[in-house]
Amino acid sequence: MKQTKSKRRPPLIIGGQTIAAGTRAEIRLKVSETYFGDDVSIHLRVIRAKKPGPAVFVTAAIHGDELNGVGVVHELLCDPDLELVRGTLVLVPVCNVLGFEANERYLPDRRDLNRSFPGSPTGSLASRIAHTLFENVVRNCDLGIDLHTAAIQRTNYPNVRGRLADPAVKRLAEAFGAELIMNGDGPEGSFRREAGAAGCPTICVETGEPWKMEPAMVQFGVRGVRNVLIDLGMMRGEVTPPPYQTRITRNRWLRAKVGGILRFHVAPGQIVRTGQDLASNFTLLGEQRNVLSSPCDGIVLGMTTLPTVKPGEPVCHIGEPAMSLKRIEKALAVSRREQPEINRARRHLATSIHQVAPTPELGTEDASAAS
Repeated sequence: MKQTKSKRRPPLIIGGQTIAAGTRAEIRLKVSETYFGDDVSIHLRVIRAKKPGPAVFVTAAIHGDELNGVGVVHELLCDPDLELVRGTLVLVPVCNVLGFEANERYLPDRRDLNRSFPGSPTGSLASRIAHTLFENVVRNCDLGIDLHTAAIQRTNYPNVRGRLADPAVKRLAEAFGAELIMNGDGPEGSFRREAGAAGCPTICVETGEPWKMEPAMVQFGVRGVRNVLIDLGMMRGEVTPPPYQTRITRNRWLRAKVGGILRFHVAPGQIVRTGQDLASNFTLLGEQRNVLSSPCDGIVLGMTTLPTVKPGEPVCHIGEPAMSLKRIEKALAVSRREQPEINRARRHLATSIHQVAPTPELGTEDASAAS
């Protein structure tokens, strides 16, 4: 595959520190101060090969409670065998340091850092942090990987998101090695959208739950970052492909129609067909009230992990793949025999969901009514 051209900008200066080719640097970017006047800083490591090549950033915890990405970057930071043959790698384990310390998704002012880019040096706390991160990391890189998890009380089956009309984003998304790829610019002010607009094509990777470093999700992320670096010629090695790879052409959340306690019939990553039971809703005393069914053939992209719901709350996220379900099932059958490690993420996520067989007494509701 044709190599991505790197921008000519020697020497590399981040946070006022010059990083020469063939060296590593630990950098702290001051983004705020405590009530005591002490510095609050984003920690990052810059690794530069002797040979020129693309500059790639990997960021995590823009939402402070999304720890799987932190685990991914931490594994890369602790890996003594991580050696670049060309280019530059910028690793940022925690972007939202204030949210991370408080185990909170947002900043202390309740603003979402992932809606605050590219930021301003004279704006709100969120805007100032975004500006510092953007100017020092994005402006110095050619490509980016931004690691996320689902929101609170939800889980996501591993997937990659990006503006696939951009060839560089498409290449990153496919090289990462996720089974599922979703097209989209991202919300206004989000890191990947604004980085792309600034000339640094960036993908968003979604894996698992917040508040956890899930081993299978971390392994998936580490493998994906390595895949990208190998594909770009920045590292030696062989790319690890997924069992299959397809775009999601449409996705939708199915929401609870009534309140109660859910009994799930599917797990993240599972193939479902039109009319298939997804979850049954029961009263506290065990009376079945209704059943949510799938309105389409698709794949379970994500689910609530909280089994109690009120009307209108999200239950199951279904994506419609471009690839036929028969082809996906055939590919998965082969991978179970030849690549058992690839299926670890699917098995892990299934353990987070209490999955039971549908109750036969109550017929499944019409899909349009259930959704």
